[in-house]
Amino acid sequence: MDVSFAALRSCNLCPRNCNANRFSAQEGYCQTDHQYNISSVVVHRGEEPAVSGKHGICNIFFDHCNLQCVYCQNHQISNNHHQTTAWSIEKLLQAILKNIDLGCKTVGFVSPSHQIPQMLSIIKALQHIKPKPVFVYNSNGYDKVEVLRQLEGLIDVYLPDLKYASNATSALYSDAKNYVEVSQKALREMFRQKGAALHLAYDDAHAESALIVRHLVLPGHITESLHILRFIAEELSPRVHVSLMAQYFPTANSSLYPNLNRVLTKQEYKTVVGEMERLELTNGWLQDLESNQTYRPDFGKEEPFGG
Repeated sequence: MDVSFAALRSCNLCPRNCNANRFSAQEGYCQTDHQYNISSVVVHRGEEPAVSGKHGICNIFFDHCNLQCVYCQNHQISNNHHQTTAWSIEKLLQAILKNIDLGCKTVGFVSPSHQIPQMLSIIKALQHIKPKPVFVYNSNGYDKVEVLRQLEGLIDVYLPDLKYASNATSALYSDAKNYVEVSQKALREMFRQKGAALHLAYDDAHAESALIVRHLVLPGHITESLHILRFIAEELSPRVHVSLMAQYFPTANSSLYPNLNRVLTKQEYKTVVGEMERLELTNGWLQDLESNQTYRPDFGKEEPFGG
């Protein structure tokens, strides 16, 4: 499958299959053109310890998204109706290299599924650096297997979300009627490439190669979380590293949905953690319930995470 900029003339890079010409005013579902549409390039220390390492990760936050989750904590930049910010490749590389000079050994691409050619162009420009940065693909899991195959050997760490076990729920909250099938196929491909092992650098314990699956537990949807954990343990491997997140908080959009208009309860998270233990998913990370007060970025600021 073509993943070059030429593919944007009839874009089918993500499962939306819009066939949009992103060099014209026809921009498709993500409402993104052919430029480097990026909200922020920042050092982020709030990721999983193996992803952040000692010095943090240089995260590139792409504008817009191929999902429109009503509860997205990055809604300021993921909303496809807000105005994008186009960077020149020169300015972008300057910002990345500045963060690498500050000690970052990892470069993360956040919500890259609809900007694959742009991401690959950045990777190509950085491959000459010694030592080469670790490249992290941090997606919502709504990825095409054909595209992921083109990333083999280029992406060091896959950091996907696995959001839903029900297409009815994904359609309601993320406008994706086929999320379950698409995401499960994508996770299987990522697992084929990386397996269950997490390889750490000896110096500061940052991941050099891994598949780490994230799951945000949603209030009122514990059964979905249980099914997701079972998929990971039974269809991938109980040795896969899982980041089980309790950081959900209601946003302005999610407040319109009764089940989502509150934070997670202690009992809800305890139930999901119990299933994780029962399935012997012992590799990974848990969160404190109070994390819902911590992970609230403001992309209107130069340092969205209060760095």
